Parts: sequence; C-alpha cells; structure tokens
Amino acid sequence: MTPTPQVFDAFNLAGKHAFITGASSGLGAHFAKTLSAAGAHVGLAARRLNRLQDLADEINGAAIPIAMDVTDQTAIEQGLNAYFQAVGQWPDILVNNAGIADPTGFLDAQEDQTDAVFATNQKSVFMMAQAMAKRWIDAGKPGVIINIASIAGIRAMGGAASYAASKAAVIQMTKTQALELARHQIRVNAIAPGYFSTEINQGFLNSPQGEALIKRIPMRRAGDYQDLNGVILLLASDASAFMTGSIVTIDGGHLCSSL
Repeated sequence: MTPTPQVFDAFNLAGKHAFITGASSGLGAHFAKTLSAAGAHVGLAARRLNRLQDLADEINGAAIPIAMDVTDQTAIEQGLNAYFQAVGQWPDILVNNAGIADPTGFLDAQEDQTDAVFATNQKSVFMMAQAMAKRWIDAGKPGVIINIASIAGIRAMGGAASYAASKAAVIQMTKTQALELARHQIRVNAIAPGYFSTEINQGFLNSPQGEALIKRIPMRRAGDYQDLNGVILLLASDASAFMTGSIVTIDGGHLCSSL
C-alpha cells in the first residue's frame, strides 16, 4: 500500500515554535538546526549568549537567542517570558537538552560535583517541563516535551555514577510527566542516545579506551548527529500524535550487546 502524502507532511513544522535548552553547542545546536530546517521558529537557550547569537546567525531564520541558566527557576521563568515577548506566543515544543557529564565512579564522586550534575541533568528538566506545561495549560493549548536522556540511564555502566543516576531520573520523570499531562494534550517522550561524538566526550572516544568501547557497539561506530534527525522530527511533529511516555534509544545496538 502506497503511503499517503500526509505521512510525510507530518514532519513539516512550519508555524511551530520550539524551545531548546543547551542550544549553544553539541546536540542542542544540532536539534535547533534540524527543527528550524523543518520550518519551526526556534528559541535558543543557554548560558553562552555569544554562541547562541552565532547559531542564530548560522540558522539565518526565525531564531531567538535567550540567555538562561536552567538550574535557576527565576532564570527559567524570565527566559520563557522573554521568548513570549519576542514572538507573541508560547513555544509548542520544548526540548530539554541541557546536560553535563561527570566521568567519575561511585567511590570517587564528590558531593559538589554530584549536586551540579543533578541540578543540570535532572532538576532543570523537572523545572523547565513544569514551567512550560503550566503555561500551556493556562493557555488551553497542547504541547510537546522531548527530554534528552541517555542509555547510561538504562544500562549499568561503571565510571559515571552521578551522570547515570541523573539520566535514569530523566527517564522516570518522562514517564511520570507523560502520565500526568496526557489529559491536558501534552505529550512527553525522551530520546536516549548512545555514544555520540560531542564536545563533552570527543576526547574519550578518540582515546584507546574509547576505541575499545566503539568496537563493542554492534554497529562498530559512534553515532553521528544526523542519526538523530529522524527521531527528533518524529517526536516533535504530529507523526507521533499517539506517542507519550516513550523512551527512544539511538545507540547502534549498544543496549542489545552483552559485551
């Protein structure tokens, strides 16, 4: 049976507004470019305003840089309000991408660094989603939340205790948010990437230890940013209208491996 044109048209985000945290580099910047290329207006949120402005210039479209510390609830409220004042409406899509890594094992983990990891990776996802959902509910409009988790939150991996625990929390939050917000026509899903070459882990992946890890991935490579295009467009668009509470892994089969 030939698919109807509507199946492909569903990925068109023309007229939609997306707000991406951690947009100054890495996956966040790529998500912003991908959603913009599909027609969405994008809000670019991060601490480094100069890098956000460079990205907005590169996108060369409807992009609004917003300086925001996602660990600060007041900054979150101010950032969302600034976007509304700039474009006259709330975002339709929230991508909770901001995150930090900590390659420290359980016994060596320090309290201050663990607190920082959870503040950025877990608490900010909670506060951003809550702030955005309340605005959607008050406005009587539907919404889409996409949380960026990790396969480290699903499969036990040594050497990153705080990071793995924070991403496991994101996965559980995604399911809880989906359950509670479905009645308000707000869908919440998560992407759990495997190993991708980013600013955070590029050095590790190029090391002998990283090369050994890649050999254990069934597809024998790290992920490329382009590998995430399909899933971010799926979850952001009406093509996933009946999806909520889903955790989508993009990992080259890593979770299938017992090595």
